[in-house]
Amino acid sequence: MSRVARIISLAGLATLAMLPAAAEASASNQPAVNVQQAAGTSAAAIQSAVDAYRADLGTLNPNNPGSVGSGRREINWDGVPAAQSSPNAFPPDFFNAPIAGRARGAMFDTPGSGFQVSASTTPPGIEFDNINPTYSSLFTTFSAPKLFTAVGSTVTNVRFFVPGSSTPATTSGFGSVFTDVDRAGQTRIKYFDARNRPLATFDVPASPGSETLSFLGVRFLDDQVARVRIRSGNKALGPNENPGRDLVVMDDFIYGEPTP
Repeated sequence: MSRVARIISLAGLATLAMLPAAAEASASNQPAVNVQQAAGTSAAAIQSAVDAYRADLGTLNPNNPGSVGSGRREINWDGVPAAQSSPNAFPPDFFNAPIAGRARGAMFDTPGSGFQVSASTTPPGIEFDNINPTYSSLFTTFSAPKLFTAVGSTVTNVRFFVPGSSTPATTSGFGSVFTDVDRAGQTRIKYFDARNRPLATFDVPASPGSETLSFLGVRFLDDQVARVRIRSGNKALGPNENPGRDLVVMDDFIYGEPTP
């Protein structure tokens, strides 16, 4: 088992060597952030990092339309109905509908063909066995039973809105749980501000082997995040396995309350 769990404050004079994960800003303009990260062979290996990140963001808010200004929202995918789960497509605006219980202020896009949320039973697709029957032995869940992935791409963009509206919003930070991160530097989150300027990029910690879990959560102390770009592994999911692939999918999303 491997495990890393740290809180890091990065100021203007920080050097890249201080970072626990890659960052694409120069040392002279590093943003001030708190980082929580962990990786290991079980949910217990990352639980303390997840809980610390939740505490850093603040109280979990009800999933109602409108912004309450502080605290956090979460998406764990498990309440997504069967009609929007594998092998069916997942609507990218599902968690920004102006409906109590669903309004969480996050919308998704991808250069691929869309998204899927894994089914809760098999058949047809627990842990994406509908795409490849080996995947339920490759992936695992942090909060059972469902996972999330882009289809036809490794890239997922998350944009923030005032929950249940089309009003753009920003958030203090974003974190995600990943499963089966085998290789360092292949899975990462890039953060952007409201002017679409990159703030920083952080690598997700790896834990080689099957059915492992990783977590990365970053809170910005001075900046606000308008969107994130997630790269999950180095190959999109598909029916064939080739040497050198690092296939990664996502579980819980945790982020600061979207504010206008």
